[in-house]
Amino acid sequence: MSLLQWKPGYSVGVESMDDEHREMIDLINDIYEKLESDPDADQVEQCLGEIFSTISMHFALEERLMRKSNYAEYQAHKDNHEDLLDQVRDLMDDFAADTATGATRLEQGLSDWFAGHFSTFDARLHGELGD
Repeated sequence: MSLLQWKPGYSVGVESMDDEHREMIDLINDIYEKLESDPDADQVEQCLGEIFSTISMHFALEERLMRKSNYAEYQAHKDNHEDLLDQVRDLMDDFAADTATGATRLEQGLSDWFAGHFSTFDARLHGELGD
């Protein structure tokens, strides 16, 4: 079972960014499936590391394109990226400290985080950036 599904409303209209959004959804769904099947903690931590790395690289691409396009909401979007990276780090720390409680927080936090960011900040990018 998937936690997140791609929605057209998540599209920013830049193919490379939309592809990365789909990849992030796949990573989140992968970790969700692992959590549902009572995985080894090392597997989950490895997936979390991959998610964090992918998100960091994606944010760097988004921010570069926003700067290049003189995007008016650049600073607010960048600040949200920083907040979201902090939240992912917190989820990672929570899981490392207590896998049961951390797993519960992960399932809810990752879903809320991505769906919220895609449907607000990233949705406003649609048509604003060039490829």
